[in-house]
Amino acid sequence: MDDIMRPSSGASGLGLASVFPPGLQAIYGECRRLYQDQPNPLQVTAIVKYWLGGPDPLDYISMYRNLGCPAQEIQEHWHYVSFGLSDLYGDNRVHEFTGPDGPSGFGFELTFRLKREPDETAPPTWPAELMQGLARYVFQSENTFCSGDHISWHSPLDNSESRIQHMLLTEDPQLQPVQTPFGLVTFLQIVGVCTEELQAAQQWNGQGVLDLLRSVHMAGGPWLITDMRRGETIFDIDPHLQQERVDKGIESEGSNLSGVSAKCAWDDLSHPPEDEDDSRSICIGSQPRRLSDKDTEQIREALRRGLELNGKAVLPPISSQRQNHDRPQGRLLHGRHFTYKSITGDTAITFVSMGVEGAFATEEHPYAAHGPWLQVLLTEELVEQMLDDLQDLTAREEPILPKEYSWPDKKLKISILPDGAFDSPLQ
Repeated sequence: MDDIMRPSSGASGLGLASVFPPGLQAIYGECRRLYQDQPNPLQVTAIVKYWLGGPDPLDYISMYRNLGCPAQEIQEHWHYVSFGLSDLYGDNRVHEFTGPDGPSGFGFELTFRLKREPDETAPPTWPAELMQGLARYVFQSENTFCSGDHISWHSPLDNSESRIQHMLLTEDPQLQPVQTPFGLVTFLQIVGVCTEELQAAQQWNGQGVLDLLRSVHMAGGPWLITDMRRGETIFDIDPHLQQERVDKGIESEGSNLSGVSAKCAWDDLSHPPEDEDDSRSICIGSQPRRLSDKDTEQIREALRRGLELNGKAVLPPISSQRQNHDRPQGRLLHGRHFTYKSITGDTAITFVSMGVEGAFATEEHPYAAHGPWLQVLLTEELVEQMLDDLQDLTAREEPILPKEYSWPDKKLKISILPDGAFDSPLQ
């Protein structure tokens, strides 16, 4: 369980270097630059530190009162800063020490800006648990975050009835990157968004939606402050944004969502052919091996855009809607790829389109595997067919599971199962 505390009174002056480890000191220094009047902010701290066997990777979350900037109509808010995703200690207790030239630990810390309500005298602590949840995902999956990522949460961030149920990530507008003795630390800000705004980020791109949120004062403004009481999306506030910005962006650029973490599994159900050269699958070995470091790095790169942390079903964004002339948009018809990476093991499934560089699925072998990593080559014709067959999954209502879709001429079958089915997949 977390506890609330204030940093030791020795957090400033000549005693700083002896009291705080260098990584911690560097982040405190950047926070003090911004909040000179708050040298000892309230903190949420893990009672049992992660490096002592505790469940929470973040040692501390500092909470500051930010007065905003009235001249720019930036409202007063609470500013949260995490400590622990970067290397605070440099002694390998949490992160492997790799020197000062690369990233420190995972290379970033999380921040969050929450609108201060008029009657609040102290910051709410629920954002700290939200940040711990995101940190646990990073530590367990080793998938890092970057600006423009979106996170599907599927629940109000504060467990209320709020419409703010998902997140985007962007650079913090005030905290600058910090060079520590253990590497570079950047600050990624969590931005709470509505479902419709998340969908726009999935169908188009996160940076584009972040720019729209910055342009709408009620939806975040220049510093992207989250208001959990916001009842309208940016598209409710300004209906022209959907058609003039998002739809045009989807049509011209497609989606930059390249992967999600999910519960997934695959298997080759065909009988082994007599002539191995005629196989539609390239499976190495009878037992799936672990992903190689190169495979893992490729998949991590695919997952740098978009995270599905709560296990809800997600489809590759081959298209979410159709424009004039029945023209589909998305990734696969823009010559790109999409990956599902299992959150319960090494399994990965990547859908690739024609011409994707580095793909090992080809026209001759459209189903190709490197151990537990499967690639499926989808032709434009098959994508068009899948658009029609999977259309019911884009409805707002939750689908009744299990569902099965089959394309016999392509020897392809996709089953969408409830979470419980993955306790013993493919059995």
